[in-house]
Amino acid sequence: MTPVELSRTVLRAVRRAVDAGELDVDVPARVGVAPPGPGGCGDYATGVALQLARPAGQPPYRVAQVLRAHLAAADGIADVVLTGPGFLNISLHRTAPADLVAEVLRRGTRYGFADADADANASTAAGGTLQLRCAPDPRALVVADATARILRSQGVAVRVGCTSPPASEWTTVLGVHLDAATDAGAHSRPAEEIRPVPAPGDVLALGRDAGRWALLHPAAHDRPRTGGEHLVQRESNPLFRVRYAHARSRALARNAADLGFAAEPGPVDHAHGIHALLADHPRILAAAAAHRAPDRLARHLVAVADAALPFLPTVLPRGGEKPSAAHRARLALAEAAGTVLAGGLTLLGIDAPDHL
Repeated sequence: MTPVELSRTVLRAVRRAVDAGELDVDVPARVGVAPPGPGGCGDYATGVALQLARPAGQPPYRVAQVLRAHLAAADGIADVVLTGPGFLNISLHRTAPADLVAEVLRRGTRYGFADADADANASTAAGGTLQLRCAPDPRALVVADATARILRSQGVAVRVGCTSPPASEWTTVLGVHLDAATDAGAHSRPAEEIRPVPAPGDVLALGRDAGRWALLHPAAHDRPRTGGEHLVQRESNPLFRVRYAHARSRALARNAADLGFAAEPGPVDHAHGIHALLADHPRILAAAAAHRAPDRLARHLVAVADAALPFLPTVLPRGGEKPSAAHRARLALAEAAGTVLAGGLTLLGIDAPDHL
């Protein structure tokens, strides 16, 4: 369970306590979880009971006791210990790497997206539809568009507007969707300005995929490079590495089918840190949404690709070797990595082709 998922689990516990009449409070929009401080224990701790104590009209420790009963019964939680005035210290069940891979394959390209009940409550809890507003500049348009895609993956209702109508070729070539040509009308939440450093040169010459990557990969405060380096089919090009790793994972699945075996999650030796990166993907999506920073997702995809590329040649049997459980487990891990790469590229508005 990631910190984001745990935060949602704590919110569900609060909601259940309210529904059961045990607490008379408004369910907060979000709950913070963090490693326990001095005197704490377990994997994570939250001070939500202290936050709710005054509106509930109860001592923090009593609120914590109410929430502990709901949290202790939640999937993925091994134990909940109360410390101090009412801190909830949470220990998690350890997710085996094979279970993680199975979860990625089950969720597909929606792995890391907000779950169904988070989707149902996110917009209401956050105060309605979020309005992103940008200048009629190619980079601002692309960053706003990608940010909106990532926010929607986390259950946030978003509209993207521009301060004045942009050139039609910018939206067409770069695949930008605007909900309104200009910022107009009253919204339930104040508009947020998206103001990345503008890109030099003519980014349209790169086309949609390379152009979007050139504008999204650097942090918003960094000036992007818009030269032909984004088009070269070499390892020096991060976009090529990400797309190549995805295409290789798809090719391995096809080749394995020709050899008569399919993916089956299991233990994998020498996984090059891929499991840790896959486990971190939901947190990356949540952070990219919270900070309006699609560059975090782009850099994460590069890290996944760089970990996967040395591993992929080990997946298929060699010579007269027969497919074994180890090969099936390696294939499952390769497919999971490819799935995360495909889902991340899609959120950035970039194609993930099966063939390069």
